Amino acid sequence: MTPCLPDGPQARPEVESLHAYSAPLEGRRGLLRLDFNENTVGPSPKVVEAIRAIPADHYAIYPEYDGLREVVVASLGGMGLNPAHIGLFNGVDAALHALFHAYGAPGDRLLTTSPTFGYYSPCARMQGMAIEAIPYRGGDFAFPLEQIRAALNDPGGAGEPSGNWQPPRILLLCNPNNPTGTRLAPERILELAAAAPRTLVVVDELYEAFTGDSVLPPLLNLGAADAFSAHPNLLVLRSLAKTAGLAGLRIGFAIGAPALVDRISRVTGPYDINSFAVVAARAALADQAYVDGYVAEVLSARSWLLERLRAAGVRHHAAGGNYLLIWPSRPEAAVEAELRQAGILVRSMEGKPLIDGSLRVSLGTREQMARFWEAYQAIETSRISASP
Repeated sequence: MTPCLPDGPQARPEVESLHAYSAPLEGRRGLLRLDFNENTVGPSPKVVEAIRAIPADHYAIYPEYDGLREVVVASLGGMGLNPAHIGLFNGVDAALHALFHAYGAPGDRLLTTSPTFGYYSPCARMQGMAIEAIPYRGGDFAFPLEQIRAALNDPGGAGEPSGNWQPPRILLLCNPNNPTGTRLAPERILELAAAAPRTLVVVDELYEAFTGDSVLPPLLNLGAADAFSAHPNLLVLRSLAKTAGLAGLRIGFAIGAPALVDRISRVTGPYDINSFAVVAARAALADQAYVDGYVAEVLSARSWLLERLRAAGVRHHAAGGNYLLIWPSRPEAAVEAELRQAGILVRSMEGKPLIDGSLRVSLGTREQMARFWEAYQAIETSRISASP
């Protein structure tokens, strides 16, 4: 008989032993949100206008998605892509969940890096997968390319798997990586995908707008009718949360070979994305100038803050994405708490490999980063003044 919990049936063993990914869900409104790499100013006014124009009777109708994939294709340049290359999801988190559900099974292996986005591991563990997380290298958190290559290849050195060895089922790379900002050239990612045809290679590109490190331009520049014809095992994840300001509406995209997108889409619900997100996505993709302006503002604020960190001798690391790492002079949890008292949210990296002791600070506008820097300096200065 299946054992029961005091209040009902027991879940699958993988779920019973699972430590869910935790993120603060409440109490963040009204504060300066530099903790979860969101857009810090909100979406384009055209998005707000489009949502307000939704007729009231449409609230009672199931969502319709016709045309949204075509809009995404057009926003990506169009050539070599068609709507069948685009999967629509309730945020990239849902796309991650779906791809693990479709391709991960007990005993399969997830290959990734460490530290990286914390939701990858729970997705793998809920499928009973083993996780091989290869650390970044050195003080600048360089990408462990040779180690990843070795983990993808048969240790016997032959072209076919030897003995019981099987290649990783999924290789998942966040590029630029959250939280280290580590960047891997798109050409290297395409080489990894070509060298591991039996592995699903997933590239999480949520932060590529801040660096331009996307695998899509090289694919589209090949001029093939199907941009993914040479890489049928490659999947690219994109979102409108970090740049277009739609984190609260949950809309994400998976871009890849039609057969791959089809398999992942099979394990989602028919109406996972709500009508408001569909309307907002259309409006956001039609206002690229707004996104470009916001990205430019963040990059300017990044340069401004880096100048001050260097001048003050604050240990920090900034390589890519709309975030950086700072090591305060005392326990990061205490500094995080004091910043919150000042109305500013940042994310402690306590316990994370290689970056324990640091704070991850999301980047916003120049004005917002000036507010952060003033508060951070005051906290550090008060600590120094209080020392005997």
